[in-house]
Amino acid sequence: MVTRFFSAIFGIGLAVAIPPAHGADEIEAKAQPCAACHGDKGVPTDPKTIPVIWGQEQSYLMKQLRDFRNGERASAIMSPIAKDLAEGDLRKIAAYFAAKTWPARRASAKPPLPPKGIAQCQACHQPNFQGGMPAPRLAGLSYEYLVAAIRAFATEQRTNNLDMPKFMQMLTERERNAIARYLSAL
Repeated sequence: MVTRFFSAIFGIGLAVAIPPAHGADEIEAKAQPCAACHGDKGVPTDPKTIPVIWGQEQSYLMKQLRDFRNGERASAIMSPIAKDLAEGDLRKIAAYFAAKTWPARRASAKPPLPPKGIAQCQACHQPNFQGGMPAPRLAGLSYEYLVAAIRAFATEQRTNNLDMPKFMQMLTERERNAIARYLSAL
């Protein structure tokens, strides 16, 4: 009887101490719908309008998901999806995609010369534009996506970052386009 009691207590202790193996599978299942647009191998179905999220900075992904959920960043597609996610799931999904490898692509034969105005971007996005706390990776995103994001900040259509509209408004449209072209070629 005593042996059964301790076996039962020990078994309960193990059940509590060891998280279920399906926890990772659960987040993978919740993240699976993202592949419809963001790609199942990290390459978006339409890179011109959809960003790469595989290997993106975790803190950035978390902020964007939270902003979509809270209405601080508008998207007809992302806002309804994020609205239904619990805070814990936002964290797990951000960590899931941040842990993935940025999709490989052929490097440019000759790296372009850095354009005017790019230096101010390095403070947050890091010298190689591969992102870092708290800014996203920009290197390798499509020219079209970058131009649209930069323009949205410059025109204050996107305001979920207090610094970006000011920075982008200080540049001419030609300078902003040159920055997008440079970043997409990295």
